[in-house]
Amino acid sequence: MVDKKMVVAVLRELGLKTGDTVLLHSSLVSIGGVAGGPGTVIDGFLEVLGESGTLLAPTFGALGVIPELLRQRPGAVISPCPVGTVVALGAAAEELCRNHWVPESPHAEDTPYFRLADRGGYICLLGVDQDRNTFLHGVEAALKLPYLGEVSAEFTTPDGVQHTKTWRHYPGPHRNFIGLDHAIESAGIMRRARLGNAEVRLIDAAGLRSEALRLGAADPAFVLCDNPACADCVRQRAAIYAAAMSRESFQLAASARLAGRYVPEMVENLQAAGISRIELDYLAGKNIAMHPPQQLRRAVDELREAGIEITGVRLPAVPAELPELLDTLKKLAVNRLIIPLTATAEPVTAIRAAGVEPVFCNTAQGGLAAAAALRTLTPEGNGNFCFNPAAFAAAGEMPFLRSYKVGRFIRSMVQLDINDARWDGTSTRLAAGNAEIKELISISRCRNFSGYFVLGGGAVYPGSLAEVAADFARLLREM
Repeated sequence: MVDKKMVVAVLRELGLKTGDTVLLHSSLVSIGGVAGGPGTVIDGFLEVLGESGTLLAPTFGALGVIPELLRQRPGAVISPCPVGTVVALGAAAEELCRNHWVPESPHAEDTPYFRLADRGGYICLLGVDQDRNTFLHGVEAALKLPYLGEVSAEFTTPDGVQHTKTWRHYPGPHRNFIGLDHAIESAGIMRRARLGNAEVRLIDAAGLRSEALRLGAADPAFVLCDNPACADCVRQRAAIYAAAMSRESFQLAASARLAGRYVPEMVENLQAAGISRIELDYLAGKNIAMHPPQQLRRAVDELREAGIEITGVRLPAVPAELPELLDTLKKLAVNRLIIPLTATAEPVTAIRAAGVEPVFCNTAQGGLAAAAALRTLTPEGNGNFCFNPAAFAAAGEMPFLRSYKVGRFIRSMVQLDINDARWDGTSTRLAAGNAEIKELISISRCRNFSGYFVLGGGAVYPGSLAEVAADFARLLREM
């Protein structure tokens, strides 16, 4: 049976002393039998901290009997914020809780959590693990991680004014805070002891803030799990990826053939990857021109309802049913059609007359031949080129050192297909073939290319959308 003397002894063993400030997360049942119940635990902390110290605990949600009892103690201060609320008792209670509602985040700067760190305070996890460590939400907020959301509430300020506020960088669903335990201990900022049956962790708040900020700056997904069946973390990783791509000048899309066989699969894979644009080339294993208009309309409607933008339609050849297809594209407000450079002037004229923008992609030509063909199909020969590196490699040219330069495609390129292949035409993962895709991506970024990068465009990619998205992100990090 744990008593107050044992509580005091364990806390002093961990290094707590008079005048310290501690944020307590606790589970009374984890301790086992406690003589006097939760009040004994509180009394033990207060004896160690003394009159000059301060004890805090989160009071939002169902956080247990110890925080609830602490709320009822004479002199307890409740922070004036309806989200992320804490109770504090002791010398610095007012200072720690003052104006908690004012900052844009309820967990970071100018809140009780980061003020705790500024004061050299501690976080105590008593019979609970890092998943209960609310302080880590403050680190997420300070990093402004892109998966964080907002929360709004009505409340009354301490001066009696009714107020409505929206707080930013608010935590959402599942986190893998447990996965940080080893890193925190290895950094030398956490000590352990045992009270009854409960594991007790005492963590230096300032040290935790510094270490977690370092980890989060290196990897924005540092508190997300990598379980593909965890929908929460899949969605949050996608938000990180989308945010990273939004900082680029190019517009990232994926080919429908790479995204999936049917629309629901495409939507699921695109959303999981954090990509919101698609180029329609194949549906159910057939090129788009082989599908009746009503089927194409359904596909486009479903994609748009899911928030997926259609960047264009891609054809392996100009079909005999071109007028019907153009009529469908016009009705669907899909205004880009990617076709081979081998097209003749007559269908190109019809495409333009329909109000659709023709984009021309190299197939089996070298750079000089592609540039010559482009000049015959575009006004002044200086626009609407889709650069397919794998096709140039299959034509026997070095796509960057030869094709890109001799064709002077810096002036005409509006799309770069993100693919790779060997000289024999065998598709490979990015930067594993002869298509010089890394060099092409790099030079495009150097000139702040604002057109489309299409993952898997113009080639069968030997992997999934998730794999090529990861490969692409890795290449960007290496540049």
